[in-house]
Amino acid sequence: AMGADATCAVAVYAAPEFEEAALSAFVRGASEVCELVDAEYVGGDLDEHTEFTTATTAVGHVDNPVYRDGATPGDAVCVTGELGRTAAALRRFAAGDTESGNELFRFTPRIAAGRALRGHASAMMDSSDGLARSLHQLAEASDCGFAIEWDRLPVHPAVEEIAENESDRRECAAHVGEDFELVFTTPDPDAAIEAVERTGTDATVVGEVVDYGVTADGEPLPDRGYTHGDG
Repeated sequence: AMGADATCAVAVYAAPEFEEAALSAFVRGASEVCELVDAEYVGGDLDEHTEFTTATTAVGHVDNPVYRDGATPGDAVCVTGELGRTAAALRRFAAGDTESGNELFRFTPRIAAGRALRGHASAMMDSSDGLARSLHQLAEASDCGFAIEWDRLPVHPAVEEIAENESDRRECAAHVGEDFELVFTTPDPDAAIEAVERTGTDATVVGEVVDYGVTADGEPLPDRGYTHGDG
């Protein structure tokens, strides 16, 4: 989300007991996702724990990072990919459909798209806490506001299958979080979107930067999304 090149990743793997097949599958998956973004999985730490637990750290490098504080009124606000994928996956898990839930959880990290936006994005972050919360955080950092339109949001097709109504659809797209798409502003959306699309990822203009307030279709968009626990 700052336009960095990915270098490597490490992980902590903790479980009540270590099973060779499970541990090998974890390392294989970690290695494969690192390879997708030209990075390397370099290991980590094994610990005993009462329940399976993992934590990861990724390392990257960039000389001219894109920060959160460069959005200017008049810029377009855009997102990569599609929103609500994680919300749909969680519903699938809750319904006992583990296989399709896992499929929705698998995605390529937006490293290439982030790199492509260096020189195009005026401000950027990821949507790990949800689109709405990301917009509020960008607004605070850049001392500005955002006006988005619901109909412009690129909503993942899986959301259409699980959403109970339009209100639920919007909840999945804007407030659940953990999609890890990029939310960015740019004075030249055509050039920025073209740069992202060259990496094989879509990008969509969903609104514009304004002087103050965070709204959707003219109504206040609540600062609500994924909330990090205390530990």
